[in-house]
Amino acid sequence: MSNNHFTTSILHSDRRLGTEDGAVHKPIHPSAQYAFNKAEDLVAVFQGRPGFSYARQGTPTTGALEAKITQMEEGVNSVVFATGMAALAAVFMTLLKQGDHIISSQYIFGNTNSLLGTLQNLGVEVTLVDATDLEQVKAARRPETRMVFVESLANPGTHVCDLQGIGDWCAAERLLYVLDNTLASPWLCTGKAVKAGLVVNSLSKHIGGHANALGGAVTDTGLFDWSTYPNISDVYRTGNPAGWGLTQIKKKGLRDMGATLSSDAAHRIAAGAETLALRMGKACDNALALARALSAHPRVARVIYPGLEQHPQHERAKQLFGGRYGALVAVELDDAVDLFAFLNRLKVLVLATHVGDNRSLVLPVAHTIYYEMGPQLRAQMGISDNQLRISVGIEDTNDLIQDFEQALAG
Repeated sequence: MSNNHFTTSILHSDRRLGTEDGAVHKPIHPSAQYAFNKAEDLVAVFQGRPGFSYARQGTPTTGALEAKITQMEEGVNSVVFATGMAALAAVFMTLLKQGDHIISSQYIFGNTNSLLGTLQNLGVEVTLVDATDLEQVKAARRPETRMVFVESLANPGTHVCDLQGIGDWCAAERLLYVLDNTLASPWLCTGKAVKAGLVVNSLSKHIGGHANALGGAVTDTGLFDWSTYPNISDVYRTGNPAGWGLTQIKKKGLRDMGATLSSDAAHRIAAGAETLALRMGKACDNALALARALSAHPRVARVIYPGLEQHPQHERAKQLFGGRYGALVAVELDDAVDLFAFLNRLKVLVLATHVGDNRSLVLPVAHTIYYEMGPQLRAQMGISDNQLRISVGIEDTNDLIQDFEQALAG
């Protein structure tokens, strides 16, 4: 995608939509309920007219954030949730039912993998495939397949699925294509550009950027024909079919399940989103510099980063992301390195989970986010006991490289 006007549209979004008293930010609306002067207006909102009635289904503050996310993803509408996992759960739990089948990339976030296990317990069949290979995705198709799900960048292995090929195939097959765009962010790639029907973003990560609020979003790109989707309830099959899918996700995910984003968190995320392009550009540049430096270090066994030419999907990432490669780097230290002693010597990088913060974060993968999977599954995914996940931030580049060098020299 072209990044022209990306930041400008975010910066001026609230003001152009209309704010109180000339404010440049939409204010925080803490009210739990919204009153009406006429009973007819109250009824109209309950029956589908845009508006606010009860904060569980949204507030003017969350509505302003939704407008920003929609602009970023070049979609038609968005719904925000309390967390990224809540957004994913809303998509899966409201659009799939017992007997349905979903094709998913096997290179997905550990918690998402756990959520797919919950779906299986509820009678939804799940097939995990190497989605870097389009033919494996095609081969998994069944008559009851309803959805294909992938991530734009895998966590922590940085695999880059065949996003465009999957999008073209899903469009031809009239399958719902759901893209988790969290790690690339809409600044590197939009779901619409690869023909996804729905795009999920964890707003807690790069979009919010400051590690001070949790949130998630689902964006409808307008590319999927919801009149062909069999799992839309009759009550939502009214009006323009273009809105059916997101209406069901919002009603079930917010009204019924209560996965509501607070106005306070929405305000923090919206303010953080204004600098996404600046932060993401710096983080990507830092990640590439760090990956190159570490790949030449004698005490590092392997560096996995799409910006390195030896990465199996380097050319694909270059084409998809316009010459930037994300801010996540996977590093495997030499077996002779004491992993925990090395980590304890770091002075700049923060020992913490989370990704997409302004600060660079590092954690040992096998001992933390993939611990519950066990050694056999970790081995299948290529995750060694000495592998690190680095979420690269916006610090001065040389400070990050020097921190690694001093810790490795210890």
